[in-house]
Amino acid sequence: MVQPFDEQPGIEDVLSGYSGGEINHPTYEQVKTGESGHYEVVQITYDPEQFSYEKLLSLYWPQIDPTDDGGQFQDRGSQYRTAIFYYTEKQRELALKSKKEIEESGRFNKPIVTKILPAKEFYLAEEKHQKFYKTHKEEYKQDRKQSGRDEFIEANWKK
Repeated sequence: MVQPFDEQPGIEDVLSGYSGGEINHPTYEQVKTGESGHYEVVQITYDPEQFSYEKLLSLYWPQIDPTDDGGQFQDRGSQYRTAIFYYTEKQRELALKSKKEIEESGRFNKPIVTKILPAKEFYLAEEKHQKFYKTHKEEYKQDRKQSGRDEFIEANWKK
């Protein structure tokens, strides 16, 4: 989820991490079990003068299968479910509005299950997971190819 946002004008930082669970300072090993309650997330710091929250949302939705509550593509488990975490009431309203637009678009014949949740503590993932698409290029490419994500995006978002 880092690559689509990384290096966009107005995006200051994209960090991989964990949020939404009850364990303080979880490790990847804890989160990957699906039992920590955490989601694998990205935290995006941006300049709203250059990159609006609405633009973040419009870039986010086409990266996911919003109808899959069991994970994403080949990554299965509660830690891979989709969610938008908001910090302000305005962000919540805009996220709900964007979700409603997806629901009403007729693009999907299954319910949109992406949750809109208040932000909880963000825990930075281990260094290996930061900018993985850059630091482990071949592994990233292979995983992405096997995942089915690109085919899903092409079939469902590029119509």
